[in-house]
Amino acid sequence: MCDTFVYVPTKNTSGNIIFGKNSDREPNEAQAIVRIPAKTHKNKKLKCTYVEVPQVKETFEVLLSKPFNMWGAEMGANEHNLVIGNEAVFTKIKFKKNNSGLTGMDLLRLALERTKNADDAFYLITELIEKYGQNANGGYKNELYYHNSFIIADKQKAWVLETAGKHWVAEKVSGFRSISNRLTIGEKFDLSSKNIEDFARKKGWLKKGENFHFAKVFSDWFYTYFSKSAQRYAKTCSMGTAHKITSVINAQRILTSHYVDSKHFNPTKLYNGGSVCMHATDFTNPTQTVGSMIAEIRKNKPSTYWFTGTSNPCVSVYKAFFMGGKSLLPDNFKVPTAFYDDSFWWQAEKFHRKIMTNYTEAKKHFERERIAMQLNFFNREQRLMMKSAGIDKLDTLSYESIEMHTKAIKEWQQKIQQVKSAIKPYQLLVKNFYKKMNKEAHL
Repeated sequence: MCDTFVYVPTKNTSGNIIFGKNSDREPNEAQAIVRIPAKTHKNKKLKCTYVEVPQVKETFEVLLSKPFNMWGAEMGANEHNLVIGNEAVFTKIKFKKNNSGLTGMDLLRLALERTKNADDAFYLITELIEKYGQNANGGYKNELYYHNSFIIADKQKAWVLETAGKHWVAEKVSGFRSISNRLTIGEKFDLSSKNIEDFARKKGWLKKGENFHFAKVFSDWFYTYFSKSAQRYAKTCSMGTAHKITSVINAQRILTSHYVDSKHFNPTKLYNGGSVCMHATDFTNPTQTVGSMIAEIRKNKPSTYWFTGTSNPCVSVYKAFFMGGKSLLPDNFKVPTAFYDDSFWWQAEKFHRKIMTNYTEAKKHFERERIAMQLNFFNREQRLMMKSAGIDKLDTLSYESIEMHTKAIKEWQQKIQQVKSAIKPYQLLVKNFYKKMNKEAHL
């Protein structure tokens, strides 16, 4: 489960486009942040997660946050200031479950590698959906078939694209807009696939005389309801409207928020599925935020792409990355594997699992330092932008941010080592869930 939002300045406001997304997946599905340089290709075919598509001659540089085991990505950006995030949505259209289509993550990466702006990305994704469909397992250990929605943004505009099978509707964004694990577009939209209303009528989902409402017509109520997306969608909408997301700091507030205020938040309680910053509890809520991203898309200066590279941003730190740098290349930044290793993600995850045993008490030992480090990174990035710094200095910030966060995790791990578990004896489901996760990950 995930949440994505974008802020597009209106005619009466100024500022940059701000994008944010949390990627919620299984706790052991490590998420890699990777830089893939622009390339020239000789192969005629490209193998995505399950199916092959024709390869193009040239692909653009991309920064991606992606499941280590998937070809596609949950969120990312390219060298032309194009940013995309996707969401799982659940519809009445059934799957054959033979992995004959593209995942939403495949569609996202293909668009980033091949298009320069939001319009072209939108048209490519819809073209690929209509040609290949979305019959693809997007889960890891747990099978999960779903359709997708997207926020697609560049330095000029943004689209919300929502799909059901090979059918889709799209809406241009003005101001703040968020999406979650539910269809959100109703009667008003700017573009749609051909004959979408006729298809709905033939299925009996749209009665004679009724107005076409995409979400009401196509939504599957069961999975949509139990995803708890209603609570998360309401949270992002209310916070986005109230705080007027005109800065990265305000975007961070949304992505680190929980279903209840921080004083009363306990990540081992079952209500947590309604949190934007999601913590897994047991089989009823088996996903957590495994990676988070914020983008500030600028027109006249380099855009900044903030990635945690770790799970749960409420206990992590966003680090700034820029196009054209060398940070995050495979030789400089290790991609995590299926099991506990010395990669940045897994080292942070070991720290996170300890925090989960007594969230409130553990945070007391490092929260001030974490906040100070985050503000330091935000302030340094702003100073570099004001000075119109070159890529070498921008990339230095990326390297140093990784080094500082890596060192801090080791120090904070020691500080919380003696914190006693607050998980109650009756919370057997939670205990057994993490015992199983840790065993499978060799943690």
